[in-house]
Amino acid sequence: MSEYSVLIGGKAGEGINTAGLSIAGLFSRLGYRIYMYFDYPSLIRGGHNFAIIRASEKAVRAHRTPVDVLLAFDQKSIDNHRDRIHDGTTIIYDASVVVRGEGYGLPLDEIVEEEGAPPITKNSAMLGALSRVAGIEPVIYEDVLHASVPAKYLDANLRVARRGYDAAGRVFVAEALDAPTLPVLTGNEATGLGLVYGGLESYVAYPMTPTSNLLHFLARRAEDLSIKVLHPENEISVILMALGLAYAGEKAAVGTSGGGFCLMTEGLSLAGMSEIPVTIVMGQRPGPSTGMPTYTAQSDLHFVLNAGQGEFPRFVVAPGDLEETYTWSAAALMLSWKYQVPSIILTDKTLAEGAFSFDPAEITLPPDREPVFWDGNGGYQRYAKTEDGVSPLALPGREGVVVKVSSYAHDEAGFTTETVEGVRDLQEKMLAKGESLERELMTYPAVKTYGPHDAGTTIICWGSEKGACIEAAESFGAQVVQPVVLAPFPVRLWKEAMIGAGKVICVENNSTGQLARLLRQQGFDPGRLILKYDGRPFAVDELEARLEEVIA
Repeated sequence: MSEYSVLIGGKAGEGINTAGLSIAGLFSRLGYRIYMYFDYPSLIRGGHNFAIIRASEKAVRAHRTPVDVLLAFDQKSIDNHRDRIHDGTTIIYDASVVVRGEGYGLPLDEIVEEEGAPPITKNSAMLGALSRVAGIEPVIYEDVLHASVPAKYLDANLRVARRGYDAAGRVFVAEALDAPTLPVLTGNEATGLGLVYGGLESYVAYPMTPTSNLLHFLARRAEDLSIKVLHPENEISVILMALGLAYAGEKAAVGTSGGGFCLMTEGLSLAGMSEIPVTIVMGQRPGPSTGMPTYTAQSDLHFVLNAGQGEFPRFVVAPGDLEETYTWSAAALMLSWKYQVPSIILTDKTLAEGAFSFDPAEITLPPDREPVFWDGNGGYQRYAKTEDGVSPLALPGREGVVVKVSSYAHDEAGFTTETVEGVRDLQEKMLAKGESLERELMTYPAVKTYGPHDAGTTIICWGSEKGACIEAAESFGAQVVQPVVLAPFPVRLWKEAMIGAGKVICVENNSTGQLARLLRQQGFDPGRLILKYDGRPFAVDELEARLEEVIA
């Protein structure tokens, strides 16, 4: 199988993420499927940033430890990654900085000075040198630069890239594949596009890693996508502004991470009691408190399942790849409005900021779901009792209609009540909505399986660990089962997927086994646990080694 891994490393502020995406574009234009992992500390400048770009003839959604080419802007980029270097690794380094380099040393300071180019164009020199090492013709990297560099800087980047190309030598040939070039998107971008497909009209957020780039992406594209993007002063304002927009009839979503979601929980409860739909994109990262703000974790599952005071239904979904992210982001917004409940899209740094080939042919679009509006007959009651628990909507401004909402326990008209019958009826109405949502989700792919069903070994995973688990499972002939919907938990679908599961192993990116705990609460055995909680996702070979210990 044709496959290559490239690592590019340097300091924050040197454009490592952008350079990584350029490398992804280079291989993508040859028909390869791409995954890029980006690792960086929470420093504006300095520290050590690196990206691993994996290019393969088959779809890949996780990285491996060894790399074929290492592009080093500084000494740390070599010294910190000795475990990734093997006999076949080619190193290309900045000879202006690196003092202990082997391979192709590029005098980057000299190159940019002679070409009269800004320092950031050193990335283009590395791109050119990589192209030469990989046997990729200049026309390919030139196409990448034309697509990514502003016109006024293009000539300088092309000149510097050619200097890098000429300074290296051919080591191998990355043959063009007979496959279409797919766009390379981040999980945040797929989330935003999915929300727009689901009917998004306003996006409200305060920047917080790892969902900040979702705010930036939608803000840049707001006019093209015909949406409004709003940036209030804090997360409390974010959730309350979104609820105000939804009350007025505008489909709104918000984005945050764990710390911001903490501030939103009272607003989440308000959405539950007042039955105002809102969609929350919750990007996980390690805590408690600020934790490691630029790294990854799957440690907020029970937080989002139980956040808010009182009992009310909510929809929680954890997509595992770009296609699921697009599809379920759209579904989350539509189902939130149909059932007038808060919906939460649970992602993490690995998925949100990782870059992947996006294949539209792999998408099964969710069915269109619209809210039920009041037909105008009789007097309007905002919280009218119905068989499915969902009250027809009317929007403020409709002639002759008063649309009441309340944070208090209320009757059908929206007036406060504390009577035994009134409070009981209200709670049963909210529970009925959750049951109706649960029934509808039986028609969705809320639980997914991969590999042979009679394998005798089943690996359970959720969210972004899906890619590493599926690939590692192939080495053992194991089945993978992935719950995509986590609330209301799809009990029946899970039972069907786990028939004949055999030995069960649960893989998670946290220290306590949060999915395992949820499965036990639902009456299921999660089996043996394989946990990783250092802020990094599993590399495929790393997970294979851990599975070998458990399966053997």
